[in-house]
Amino acid sequence: MDEFTFSHMCIKQTAEGLRDGLTHFSGPSRTAIIYSIKPEDPIYIYDPQNLLLGHEPKFKELYIDSDAWQKKTAIGYDKKKFSNLILEKNLELAGLISYGGRSSSVVYQMWFTEHHPDMCSIGPTERWLEQTVWRLSHDVANEEDLYTGISGNFLKEYATHAVRDYIVDEMNVLIGWDTRMRIYPILEAVLKISRTPEEGSWPKGKLIFVEKRSLAKLQFIAKFPKAERPELGKIKHIRKLLQSVENSDRKLVADEKTIIGIIKGDCPVFSISAKFKGSYGFLALNNDKVCSFSDGCFQSTTRKAKLVQVEEALLDSNMDSKDVATLFKMISEIVHNAANLRHGCAIVVDLNTPPVFISSQCLEHPLDLKNHDEFELAKSLSRVDGALHITADLKLHEFACLLDGHHIPNEHRARGARFNSALRFTAEHENVIVIVVSSDSPVSVMMDGGVLDAKCPLKSSIFCDAPMLLKKWVDSSESVHS
Repeated sequence: MDEFTFSHMCIKQTAEGLRDGLTHFSGPSRTAIIYSIKPEDPIYIYDPQNLLLGHEPKFKELYIDSDAWQKKTAIGYDKKKFSNLILEKNLELAGLISYGGRSSSVVYQMWFTEHHPDMCSIGPTERWLEQTVWRLSHDVANEEDLYTGISGNFLKEYATHAVRDYIVDEMNVLIGWDTRMRIYPILEAVLKISRTPEEGSWPKGKLIFVEKRSLAKLQFIAKFPKAERPELGKIKHIRKLLQSVENSDRKLVADEKTIIGIIKGDCPVFSISAKFKGSYGFLALNNDKVCSFSDGCFQSTTRKAKLVQVEEALLDSNMDSKDVATLFKMISEIVHNAANLRHGCAIVVDLNTPPVFISSQCLEHPLDLKNHDEFELAKSLSRVDGALHITADLKLHEFACLLDGHHIPNEHRARGARFNSALRFTAEHENVIVIVVSSDSPVSVMMDGGVLDAKCPLKSSIFCDAPMLLKKWVDSSESVHS
């Protein structure tokens, strides 16, 4: 195998492992890379699932019309010195997260993945891409007979390490490099506590981790003697103690080794917090969410439906833009309230004039959803069996609506009656959007007898299922668009 073929094999296997790992962390994800191995090499692209389509003008400006990307290289090419690395930060392209670098073994590489709309933070994903830069530089520097192909598997399982790397970087900025706070024991404890039930109930409450230097500044309402402080490894003990802060503003306080006591009110200037909410929870740095966790794994999601499809459908309607923004905010709040309280509901958003007829519990006067009290009542009515009927005039006309319709081919028997009834109903009524929230939190948006899917299907590229010259890719993509 020649050197050119070997480097391309490294890239493909690395990209596959990265994609698998990010898919588990953030949902279906694509990855791509723009790169050049040696100083005299042209610049290539590997985009097996069309992630970068639509950004051709920017890449043409950065890499084809200009050679500035080459002149920035401050590291001499030396295949044996892969550890010499200068990082290249996010290119800030719409819908993408990117991170790259220059090293002695790979003169330029920029990795890309998609910026999902429901991410707590892009920080862990950036650290993931940064690690990918290191791994590829190392692999290309190896001889073919020393190549193990381990980088793909390493990146596939990198979620906890990415969260740790992001927290360490932020911690060093916020409180300095001299901190001795170890992050891995904290992350391990959080995941173990999250999957430890107590008397049949999953954990709820807040646990914060602080530096030892901050302990003296905290106002404890209860503090444990040093000799009796539960160690982080005593998961069952900590799980029992967590009951003392459940459904309150009290918090368990720990350093990276033991539980110190209980405080109430504000957190210290610097803290890492784990907020347990039953079957899931959130990890935060100070007050900024880093990621969520469930089923013993960290994930990037905020666990809130972004309802992008609803917003797009409303924007395509004839409604006033101000009313669209107001209605979308109302719908989002009803959906998030149902998801948080873990009850199912359905919302019919009727854009017809006059509204369609639905068999329901009628109201003598519609509820004006711009009125706070009436909107709060509408949120409570979403718990009643049947759907809410909301119209373009920002009013709730009926509740407990029974949605019916004839059989359609794309019904999904595994999703239950609420889901399939909504599908049938939208198939028979135009200008109607139905949002269905299941009791286990998944949200479906339906229109015209189908489910509107915000996620891009992971289809193979028609241009770039193997590394190819960037100029050729740009020309091919532009010819298709034209």
